[in-house]
Amino acid sequence: MKLPKLLQNKIDNRINNNALRTLKKQSILVDFASNDYLGFSKNENIFHKAHELLIQKKATQNGATGSRLLSGNHFLYEETESFIAQFHQSESALIFNSGYDANIGLFSSVPQRNDIVLYDEFSHASIRDGIQMSLAKSYKFKHNDLNDLEKLLQRFENKLSEIYIVTESVFSMDGDSPDILKLANLSEKHNALLIIDEAHSLGVFGDKGQGLVQELTLQDKVFARIMTFGKGLGCHGAAILGSKKLKEYLINFSRSFIYTTALPPHSIATILIAYQELEKNQEKIKKLQENSLFFNQNISSIFNSTNYNSSIKSIIISGNERVKNASIYLNNKGFDVKPILSPTVSEGQERLRFCLHSYNSKEEIKEALLSLEKHLINT
Repeated sequence: MKLPKLLQNKIDNRINNNALRTLKKQSILVDFASNDYLGFSKNENIFHKAHELLIQKKATQNGATGSRLLSGNHFLYEETESFIAQFHQSESALIFNSGYDANIGLFSSVPQRNDIVLYDEFSHASIRDGIQMSLAKSYKFKHNDLNDLEKLLQRFENKLSEIYIVTESVFSMDGDSPDILKLANLSEKHNALLIIDEAHSLGVFGDKGQGLVQELTLQDKVFARIMTFGKGLGCHGAAILGSKKLKEYLINFSRSFIYTTALPPHSIATILIAYQELEKNQEKIKKLQENSLFFNQNISSIFNSTNYNSSIKSIIISGNERVKNASIYLNNKGFDVKPILSPTVSEGQERLRFCLHSYNSKEEIKEALLSLEKHLINT
């Protein structure tokens, strides 16, 4: 059966722009593509300990059987949410099925009609989708531009409504961060509520991988934090951190929490064991941070690149065809480095996105960068 004409036109436009998304098989190349920053997704100790915990707790069922408000609130949830809250120095934690679900659930239900949401223009799609589903008025501010944000805060601070400031502690394209201390001070000055997505910060920043907010000891200045488990923890799901009152509110009004089957016991056991592993795995966190520094120190002067302290590095190579060819070249050299194409990023900002891991060797990093340098010189 044919697609409707407008849908086919959209596909054709992607093909014509050399930007069609396709599903690829798992790679056996040197991993510079996945979000598995600490290698936890392949950690056999986590796998076996989660299995042992399920046997010990007699929680060997395959599914949750329903939403958490019906039959799916198995006892591992309470233990895991309690551990997460303690680990992140938060009053409470509420687990969602994914980071997308958490952001949709938070932003669609918390900001109310006539409230104001001020969000960084580079905020993740899940944040923007959730904001669009709310009844609040929303305005974007220039990326990491706190002067632009303050102009908006001054514009709206006299209104009889709540103001929410929304950003990420690490942005997924360039690996850059806002000045969270100044953000916290701005939110206090203008009586706004600060919300920070820490998806790419968990497992990367902090002495135990708690995230950038806790590394800066600003957890008490933030209204809500979103922790996503599919990256630094190497498993699945997410949690919203905040007050007990916020958790109570989300349980009652967050539709992506209320109207979905809960995660099964195995997923929750894996989250708990992964957090316990993170708490004692400073060595891997340190290795990850060393790799980030080593990458920055070995960037060629011919690269138009980012060199922040996170695990994400971007090298701008304008044009979908050019960046795809660079990716193919590196693949052929044995390195899995993904191209980021327009319209995912603005035209002219196409880039190779390197994700670093604790298990990458310095030799692999150096060889990948030298290979890319050689390719760009010869093309």
